[in-house]
Amino acid sequence: MAKTTIEWTGKVWNPTTGCDKVSPGCGLPRFDGDDTGGCYAMAMAKRLKAMGQAKYQNDGDPRTSGPGFGLTVHEDALTIPLRWRKPTRVFVNSMSDLGHARIPPDFLARVWAVMASTPQHTYQILSKRPERMRRLLTDRCRCGTGHPPGTHFRSAMEWAATPHSPTYVPGLGPGGGCTGTWPLPNVHLGTSVELDRYWRRADDLRETPAVVRWVSLEPLLGPLPSLSFEGISWCVIGGESGPGARSLDLGWVRDLMARCRDAGTAVFVKQLGAVWAREHGAGSKKGGDWGSWPPDLRVREYPAAS
Repeated sequence: MAKTTIEWTGKVWNPTTGCDKVSPGCGLPRFDGDDTGGCYAMAMAKRLKAMGQAKYQNDGDPRTSGPGFGLTVHEDALTIPLRWRKPTRVFVNSMSDLGHARIPPDFLARVWAVMASTPQHTYQILSKRPERMRRLLTDRCRCGTGHPPGTHFRSAMEWAATPHSPTYVPGLGPGGGCTGTWPLPNVHLGTSVELDRYWRRADDLRETPAVVRWVSLEPLLGPLPSLSFEGISWCVIGGESGPGARSLDLGWVRDLMARCRDAGTAVFVKQLGAVWAREHGAGSKKGGDWGSWPPDLRVREYPAAS
């Protein structure tokens, strides 16, 4: 799958698939007694498994995942972006989380090497596990010689572009690792924050090397008074869609938009949610019928570096 209907990106690239629910934004049953909502990727994986799709035959833990949604690494997917010539925005892992603990560090270095080798594309990474991304990209020296933070990860990227290496990605040539600017200018790192108690995810993101840092506040399930937009270039806001969707208070959206304006953060209002759409006859289960929205919420900006 390459093309996508996600409003803020152009294509999707899934070097891994599968995940495990970690917070209410995933629609996690038995979380605070709330069994509503759901993960669109998990539902899609279940359908793809039933259709016989090879990438979705690994089942996950039924407590946190589901049929076809077990974390799976796909070596053959690594080279897909090398075939895309026209510059585009690429959402990395729409069907997984690149910060998942079971993705091997060497595989992540290969993913980064591919992104370094295709500077014509802008890669958008979104994780509910930004603490792992921070540890990965600022890893401490493991050889005892006092290398600066992140050196070993960048070395692993170089190995991914070295033909005699066991981690070589076919098609990468010299410079396909990280010989140039760091952090990679075409890699935008983001995290999801759906409730105020997860505001510290943004702090982990701020401590991670990135040219553009962004937050996805979708599904927005409550006000976020503790969330700071300092150092955040882009903010995507959206309600919840799908069966059992929870409602979105437009006051939360307007408050966040005003705070983004004060911080110089670009705002992209993706959708207003299934509940709002139903209550206002918006004609879209996702609340995405732009013409029916209040005019002040029709804002879709991108960060300057994109």
